[in-house]
Amino acid sequence: MAYLLGIDIGTSGTKTVLFDEYGKTIASSLNEYPLYQPQIGWAEQDPEDWWKATCDGIRAVLAKSGVKPEDISGIGLSGQMHGLVVLDADNRVLRRSILWCDQRTTAECEQITSIIGAERLIEITANPALVGFTASKIMWVKNNEPDVFEKIRKILLPKDYVRFRLTGEFATEVSDASGMQLMDIPNRCWSDEVLSKLGIEKQWLADLYESQEVSGYVSKEAAEATGLKAGTPVVGGGGDQAAGAVGNGIVKPGVVSSTIGTSGVVFAYLDKIRIDPQGRLQTFCHAVPNTWHVMGVTQAAGFSLKWFRDNLCRDEMNVADLMDTDPYVLMDKEAEKVKPGSNGLIYLPYLIGERTPHLDSDARGVFFGLSTVHRKSDMIRSVMEGVVFSLKDCLSIISDLGVEISEVRASGGGGKSKLWKQMQADVFGLPITTTNSSEGPALGVALLAGVGTGVYKDVAEACDVAIEPVEVQQPVPANTEVYSKFYSLYCQLYKSLKNDFKDLAQIMKSI
Repeated sequence: MAYLLGIDIGTSGTKTVLFDEYGKTIASSLNEYPLYQPQIGWAEQDPEDWWKATCDGIRAVLAKSGVKPEDISGIGLSGQMHGLVVLDADNRVLRRSILWCDQRTTAECEQITSIIGAERLIEITANPALVGFTASKIMWVKNNEPDVFEKIRKILLPKDYVRFRLTGEFATEVSDASGMQLMDIPNRCWSDEVLSKLGIEKQWLADLYESQEVSGYVSKEAAEATGLKAGTPVVGGGGDQAAGAVGNGIVKPGVVSSTIGTSGVVFAYLDKIRIDPQGRLQTFCHAVPNTWHVMGVTQAAGFSLKWFRDNLCRDEMNVADLMDTDPYVLMDKEAEKVKPGSNGLIYLPYLIGERTPHLDSDARGVFFGLSTVHRKSDMIRSVMEGVVFSLKDCLSIISDLGVEISEVRASGGGGKSKLWKQMQADVFGLPITTTNSSEGPALGVALLAGVGTGVYKDVAEACDVAIEPVEVQQPVPANTEVYSKFYSLYCQLYKSLKNDFKDLAQIMKSI
């Protein structure tokens, strides 16, 4: 029996999962760490926290499973995309990592667009300059921390810093590197033109691999820190979205995923590259060789419900603790009592700006239609519906690009909520499928590790072995009709408030 290790370096914590060759979970561990927000709109983490969480997670799953380290065929790494890790000549971290959800780089996005040209930037990198991408973060350091910039000798993504600590190799892979805005996406390589124009040295970047390729081997030092066997292969892996798509079987045309995690993502496989000329969607290299994917991202999906829980659902959290259950289960039960449409309450999930379809870092969350009839249960349901409306935005644009959509698979934390899945079926007007996979990115990169080490012949075979549909929720026509009316109004609200968001941002900068 072959065993495969999947490690997902997420925003809230690192999840380490050990699988057998059939995709069955043998043992898992979640190790959390802090998020630092030194200013409004900023988000940072300490890369050393990721490494410690990885070491603790690996040791935990080895202890729980009883599997011998020498029986682990390969390791795959996934992680939050876009985060900037900078190292000096001695491979020491120069500053805390600036994360995907950080919003400080609006000026740098304008700078990048001006230097390269809006159309040319999309031609090369398949995307407009976004505040979440790594390139704008590098430029922010260049503009605001020149003493740090002068010391940079390596630039890594979060999972690739963990790879460096595991193997001693500076390596990345195409799916995660696509989100740095430094790649020639059609040709799956670093862009000399972009790097030269932005003043970023090519030797600072890691070597590029396809996602299933072996990128290094566990070092003696890492073996001592983790309990792994030195020499265990580590494959390229994938950015969390591409890895999660592999873990959900999104490796063929027509199958689309709708993921509600911290962010929300609608993800579609492409066997030929397609680019949204308006830049509302992101086109990246997929973790499947010589394929791409297109995705729409809403910044604060599950994060919206978490924000509501943490600030307004203390009672639910206390009761859940006494019941030894998840507070989201209780919140679901409250929301279930409310009819579709939340009694006329509409939520815009723009707590940390927005990405699809509105490239607007100034956008902010809104409850629209609030009145004396509304209770907490209405607000909970409204948050959930608003997130699904934002996913509908993404799905509609993907469809408009001519991408085939025959099946939508739900995943992420939202994929565990029957109510949230039914909302998606009703709002999309499409059946929502749930698979037997609950580990998402960790499973995806474990399967990639299996391909890279010969356990499977290719990614398609790996998914066929490990993933199968287990439930389908059909849309309720009456609910779809109600939601179509509220969705139309939802779409109007951003247009009405766009200038007001800008004015608010200016006021906040002035005080």
